[in-house]
Amino acid sequence: MNYEAVIGLEIHCELKTKTKIFCGCATGFGAEQNTHVCPVCLGLPGVLPTINKRVVEFAIKAGLATNCEINKYSKFDRKNYYYPDLPKNWQTSQYDLPICEHGWVDIDTSEGKKRVRLTRIHMEEDAGKLVHSGTTIKDSISSDVDYNRTGVPLLEIVSEPDMHTAEEARVYMEKIKAIMEYIDVSNCRMEEGNLRADVNVSIRPEGTTELGTRTEMKNINSFKSLEDAINYEIERQTEVLEDGGHIVQETRTYDADRGITLSMRSKENAHDYRYMPEPDLPPIITSDETIEKYRAELPELPDARRARYEKDYGLGDYDAAMITSTRAMAEYYDAVIATGADPKLAANWMMSDLSKKLNEEGITIEKSPVDAQRLGEMIQLIMKDTISGKIAKKVFTEMWTNPDAPEKIVKDKGLVQITDTGAIESAVDAAIAANPKAVAEYQGGKKKAIGALVGQVMKATKGKANPQMVNKMLVEKLK
Repeated sequence: MNYEAVIGLEIHCELKTKTKIFCGCATGFGAEQNTHVCPVCLGLPGVLPTINKRVVEFAIKAGLATNCEINKYSKFDRKNYYYPDLPKNWQTSQYDLPICEHGWVDIDTSEGKKRVRLTRIHMEEDAGKLVHSGTTIKDSISSDVDYNRTGVPLLEIVSEPDMHTAEEARVYMEKIKAIMEYIDVSNCRMEEGNLRADVNVSIRPEGTTELGTRTEMKNINSFKSLEDAINYEIERQTEVLEDGGHIVQETRTYDADRGITLSMRSKENAHDYRYMPEPDLPPIITSDETIEKYRAELPELPDARRARYEKDYGLGDYDAAMITSTRAMAEYYDAVIATGADPKLAANWMMSDLSKKLNEEGITIEKSPVDAQRLGEMIQLIMKDTISGKIAKKVFTEMWTNPDAPEKIVKDKGLVQITDTGAIESAVDAAIAANPKAVAEYQGGKKKAIGALVGQVMKATKGKANPQMVNKMLVEKLK
């Protein structure tokens, strides 16, 4: 029997506020353990929380950017459960009246465009962090608790179970990450836990509509782990059913080193949390004016920017999608264009040589030693025929370790392109005389043979001859 996977994600997005959601403690990452804490976020008796207004603003902007309805009346609730990283024994979250509902985002998959619906976005406080002695909770003999993260503001972005492959889930999470970066509400540094996902997976016979029993994998914090964990879980559940067993509703953890999921505990239902309205916080009342104010403050979002690049600059769908996949990449591209560089040439250089070097060095575009200004200046040298595209590759490689302006590098290295017709003609005549076989083949109808002659001219001029002029002159002389 063939099975179809049904996948939903609960993405937890830490907000980039300076202070926590209900107190004035700092939210900075990497501080000494248990130093960013106070009686409020530790839940000591007699304390009262107050809502950080910036969190509400960021939540509304996230909802608007993902096509959600903004609820004008929402409230906080207590989600009651015991776990060592939760000092109050409840998490202040939102249950039946979240700030945002009924949104959607469009994603691009190998099967084409797909719309993923969002059930809700709600605000909540993060829990603390267990620091395990082993690689995972399953192989640890002890765990310490760091409460610095307790009370850091979170958005929980809950999707409908609209995804059916690991690829779709990855692309969806990449899209959410891009949107949160564009609207500047989160740093989205997955390695710091700013963005992580709880993944719900079930399978059902193809052609049926009834949902199967789901399992949940907690705290997946990389795109590779997300795909690998989902693929493993689909395979595991399929084997269980084919062996005549049944799927247990449970929470599982993903062991990235072994590439497997492991059972942690039975999965709780909503009633197990004994939700109750948070008595210490007033409801959140949001006016139409406030919503429209935040809507007006939103920047150009990835889909709109991508459409503009395709329309105004003539970029292909793939290039436009890749360049707009992160805010940093799109801003770098805009800065290159602002220098006067040709938009298509700029896209080509970013997608090829620049991306290759960034991948080799394992760095992001923000840390590129070739900034947008210098890349734009180098592209302008190509546009002015000062250097050829081939020479530009040498210049770009030099720019990676040399902070000089591209024009200075070209002059210092003697890389100025030869455009003098007399000098090129001499090299062309010499190539024709030295390669009678290639000449005969070309004149006999084998037009590709001209490539060998071009190569000889470029070799003789050390790659400095203008390739277009060389081609044109050879064609004229070989008629």
